[in-house]
Amino acid sequence: MVTVEFAPSLRRHIDVPIQQVPAGPLRQVLDAALLAAPALAHYVLDDQRAVRKHVAVFINQTLVHDRVRLDRAVVAGDKVLVVQALSGG
Repeated sequence: MVTVEFAPSLRRHIDVPIQQVPAGPLRQVLDAALLAAPALAHYVLDDQRAVRKHVAVFINQTLVHDRVRLDRAVVAGDKVLVVQALSGG
């Protein structure tokens, strides 16, 4: 299983506990985790199902740079963290 956590900055919109979902491509992992809070998908994914510009996804503390394909393999034991990226200065 894969652990998926949504950071507090996203959970303030829709609260969702840490999820345990089956391993697979990142898109499948995110979709499975978002089943627990379908309304949160709007905050994470855009209309084309790509990760939104101001959201960052990490697998085992490594930033996922490809926001569109989301085909990176996520294996059992991995930890996925979805955060709202902050910008400005």
